Amino acid sequence: MSKKEIIRTPWRVLEEYRGKFYTGQWPTLPEMFRITVSRYGDRPCFTIYEPDRISLTYKEALEKIEATARYLHNKGIRKGDMVAVTGKNAPEWTVAYLGALFAGATVVPIDYQLKNEEIDLLLKTSRAKILFVDEEKYKRYAENAEYRGLLHEVISLYKGSGVYIYTLDGPAADIEGASEHDLAAILFTSGTTGNPKGVMLTHQNLVSDCYLAQGHLDLYPEDVFYALLPIHHAYTMLAVFIESMSCGAELVFGKKMVTQVILKDLKQAKVTMLLGVPMLFNKVLAGIVRGLKAKGPIVYGAVTMLMGVSGFIKKIFGVNPGKKMFRAVLDKASLTTLRICICGGGPLAPSVFKKYNELGIDFIQGYGLTETSPIINLNPKEHYKETSVGKIVPQVDMKILNPDERGVGEIIVKGPMVMKGYFEMPEETKDTFTGDGYLKTGDLGYLDDENYLYLTGRAKNLIVTGGGKNVYPEEIENEFQLFEEIEQILVRGFELNKKMKTEGIEALVYPSPDVFKETPKEQIKARIDAIISEVNQRLLPYQKIEKVTILDKRMEETTTKKIKRDAV
Repeated sequence: MSKKEIIRTPWRVLEEYRGKFYTGQWPTLPEMFRITVSRYGDRPCFTIYEPDRISLTYKEALEKIEATARYLHNKGIRKGDMVAVTGKNAPEWTVAYLGALFAGATVVPIDYQLKNEEIDLLLKTSRAKILFVDEEKYKRYAENAEYRGLLHEVISLYKGSGVYIYTLDGPAADIEGASEHDLAAILFTSGTTGNPKGVMLTHQNLVSDCYLAQGHLDLYPEDVFYALLPIHHAYTMLAVFIESMSCGAELVFGKKMVTQVILKDLKQAKVTMLLGVPMLFNKVLAGIVRGLKAKGPIVYGAVTMLMGVSGFIKKIFGVNPGKKMFRAVLDKASLTTLRICICGGGPLAPSVFKKYNELGIDFIQGYGLTETSPIINLNPKEHYKETSVGKIVPQVDMKILNPDERGVGEIIVKGPMVMKGYFEMPEETKDTFTGDGYLKTGDLGYLDDENYLYLTGRAKNLIVTGGGKNVYPEEIENEFQLFEEIEQILVRGFELNKKMKTEGIEALVYPSPDVFKETPKEQIKARIDAIISEVNQRLLPYQKIEKVTILDKRMEETTTKKIKRDAV
């Protein structure tokens, strides 16, 4: 075992509760929550700061969850029934989610930013019997005759309208709970039209992933998690919501993806665990760099040099001097209380990863997909690698299918967190697994000798150049993450030779409207061309961008700020 390697087995704490709270290999989510209440019942559980601070302890949250479960049971909800939840991040959302699970039901979390007709389709496809919904869409579903026929009831997640979740209760009942192999949630892909693809995740999938991911990460009841990204998404649901309640930590809900509001929440709530997507961390870092540059070249140069020293000490000796060295910088950016930042939901430029660690923040990134609950790789903070998305988490069997000369191939996995399948799609489920039961991720990458994974891109996005070289667009896109002038960039192939099926490389660029306020188009184009030229000099000859298209409108994104490539 290397000096830097630390073996963590936080799931062993569950053994003392086996037989009293659960009997299976893993507890269900309700059983896990009850275990946490028994350990940390008086600690804060769910908190929101807007407009006023409202907080529930774990015991108080359990009371509301059990009351919701009794109400649902009284309304005819039984084990295996579907209960849908859609709305902005709030304590009420999590109470609805857990209340449905305590009633033995399966939760269908729906992206509240979807179009109405898309939400309608998911409700019909899942055959949800109850809908929990926020104030913006409550009337549409509560007062429409069509939905009254489809749904048993519509319940509001907002105090000002309709039947409000915190007022629910029902008579005492002997509720049949789910087992660890029963479905906990069905997560539909965002922006779904046509035939929605629902990922079926069991209680075992979610609970095992929650604890096994902690094999590379220490969590404490004193931690404060920040739920900023939409909580219906697998990444936030597991890595923020479920992880926080597994260890008795506090979960603070953010409502707006606005930098000023985020920084205010971080300071006010004394957040220690910040999980986000590359766009968020790029913007925060850009703000820090802008502030340092404003102090003049001497100060900026000195801080940059000290950051290099700090990063070297941390990497080589495992000591983190940056927190003290750059306290003033971190305090101004509201990052002083942060213990760990985790980036997921997309590739992050290694230079960004490096700079956060140099500033004294334990910054790590992970990898996974909805079908794997989602975490299957995570960088341990004691032995992180900036260019890797992390080490394979315990009990995950990962292989590279048909590797090329670089060792790059499709990533395939087995493990207790791998989904049960796609909802009522047996053929699609069969096609997603190999003959010997490995899930085909559709992502390309390679492993090093310490089982760290390096992503190169999505298999379906691969570009084959005229010279027969494989180009991964995501690798090129990563080079642009620190250019504030570029709000969005998508790299794709364009047809060079139809007969030979070869492609050139094109970049679609949406310039930042904030940077280019009232700037003439020809100046915008000149600056974008200069950036492309600068990046091209760093790329290998066969990776160079040959065609640039500047867009007038944003490209459509998912709620985790990934560009919807199929919509471009």
